[in-house]
Amino acid sequence: MMSGEQRRLVAVMFTDIVGYSSLSQKNEPLALEMLEEHRKIVRPIVARHNGHEIKTMGDAFLIEFESALEATQCAVDIQKSLHGYNEQSIPERRIHLRIGIHLGDVEQRQSDVLGDAVNIASRIEPLAEADGICISEQVFDQVRNKINCPIENLGPRQLKNIDYPIDVHRILWEKDETAKLSLDKKRIAVLPFLNISPDPNDAYFADGLTEELIARLSTISGLEVIARTSIMRFRGTTKSVREIGKELKSGTVLEGSVRKAANKLRVTAQLIDATTEKHLWVQNYDRQLEDVFAIQTEVAQNVSDALETQLLSEEREHIEKKPTGDIGAYTFYLKGRYYWNERSRDALEKAIKYFEEAIRRDNRFALAYAGMADCYAVLADYGYYAADAMSKAKELAVKALSIDDSLAEAHASLGSVLDQFWEWEKAETEFKRAIGLTPNYATAHHWYAYWLFRGGRIRDAAVEANRALELDPLSPIINVISTGPDYIIGNYDQAIVGLRRTIEMAPDFPIAHYWLAHGLVEKGSLEDAVSEMRRAVELTHGATFARAGLAYALAKAGQKDEAIRIVGELTKGEEYTDAADIAMVFAGLRQRENALDWLEKAYEMHSSGIANIGWVGWYREFHSNERFLRLTDRMRIRIPVGL
Repeated sequence: MMSGEQRRLVAVMFTDIVGYSSLSQKNEPLALEMLEEHRKIVRPIVARHNGHEIKTMGDAFLIEFESALEATQCAVDIQKSLHGYNEQSIPERRIHLRIGIHLGDVEQRQSDVLGDAVNIASRIEPLAEADGICISEQVFDQVRNKINCPIENLGPRQLKNIDYPIDVHRILWEKDETAKLSLDKKRIAVLPFLNISPDPNDAYFADGLTEELIARLSTISGLEVIARTSIMRFRGTTKSVREIGKELKSGTVLEGSVRKAANKLRVTAQLIDATTEKHLWVQNYDRQLEDVFAIQTEVAQNVSDALETQLLSEEREHIEKKPTGDIGAYTFYLKGRYYWNERSRDALEKAIKYFEEAIRRDNRFALAYAGMADCYAVLADYGYYAADAMSKAKELAVKALSIDDSLAEAHASLGSVLDQFWEWEKAETEFKRAIGLTPNYATAHHWYAYWLFRGGRIRDAAVEANRALELDPLSPIINVISTGPDYIIGNYDQAIVGLRRTIEMAPDFPIAHYWLAHGLVEKGSLEDAVSEMRRAVELTHGATFARAGLAYALAKAGQKDEAIRIVGELTKGEEYTDAADIAMVFAGLRQRENALDWLEKAYEMHSSGIANIGWVGWYREFHSNERFLRLTDRMRIRIPVGL
């Protein structure tokens, strides 16, 4: 390859003004005015979506994006903006654009890009109608289920000067007459109930009611219920029900308000068709505080009836069940879940105290034991607590199930803990039990996907990860896990695209920065990798796994003195550090025997981090090392072919 040339995987967008050549012949001054107006509209939109303008060719733009999703969203925004412009313009001055997008390999030559990807995008663009967008199959694979527009398959097309047929799809954005909003009414989003209590500190109660309604509706097999993580992003939103339904692909939305004053409770709930925004059902409840469980049951039953969903006898029994007879214990439980969902160390420790108080009031409160198990598991997994916190989590999950064996959350929690203890068959049994009890429980699908990834069952893992994403599309951690298949097979370009998309959605989510840094290391973007790892350290307030990641990135970037200083702090400090993380740093420093010694320690300690062998690229350096192979064989970890 000549100097100055490099190859990259990018999304290529080609645009063209419909009828521009004809207009230029008839009225060149007007054509030039419209061309300049079109550029003023398009360029800011491209910049907002992180596009890079390669060049203009008369009335055409050639633009590249790192993400196929960003390219597609940009195309939709361009067409919508031009549609608004055209509605305010006389017919002679209206601008109609065709857009084609393809994802493929390009060759960078100074300021230009060349290759089949550019050719294919330029051949796809004329297939679009005026105001239309056409995309290749490669783009479709990246954006399906991620954009709020229907996509129509136009089938394979033989493009000029392309040797093989290309499957082409059409984006039916909102102006299209064919773009009828078609949403499944039995896919339901329970929006955060509004707290209208005199005391703003009662927000936990409204959030708790929302979470419990999600949990109860999730047990109904005829419904698909969006998970809490995605729902809470709409707290205080000004978006319409129709917009929310489109974003979450939910045909029905349940919303309402809660007013709590002393021992009195007023709850308003309304079920709305997201397509028409018509009310399907509305109800006000004026009750005593201790009647909150009856309200939850009635709402769940009314939703089921309104959506004509047949309740099985065990489902009816489940939604009618009271989790505790002590309303005070239940109040403490809601406060615990409120703080657990914040995921910071301080919040998790505060949550534990509330769960403990709930159990003090009712020592048969299974949900409170499960909540506390989740707290200890996250504290251990993030490196905030020593590994023995996992033992505490296991004890609490087992206790929850001894009280109520039908609790899906507790089965999933136990499965996650058993996986960390390397009791793999038992862990899988628990995950399957949780999913069987509550098919809509996104966390169970997420944790099961991770279990499957570790065992090398990539296809099965991808199925579970995608199911988790369908149920919780805005969850940062589930979006990270969905990059697993690309990560494991070494397709770091696509993993990086997915992780950047997650960071765009949740800029302060440290796990996305951590895994993005690993991907950047593998791509040789070492300065950016160090920057991302520093951000992960900052966001976790110095969690040991993030500091180890930073030391690894620094070592790979040649900044060995700082890497050695950090690993010295981690090995000699009082904080618990996963031995597998120390092994990673020594691998980065190219101290192979030290790395293998620490991997052995990780094995002896039943380290949780060692299960990431299938994910992080530094293990490839040991793929032919007999000592390493014996270790992975004992753990039954499968390194996918090609890694």
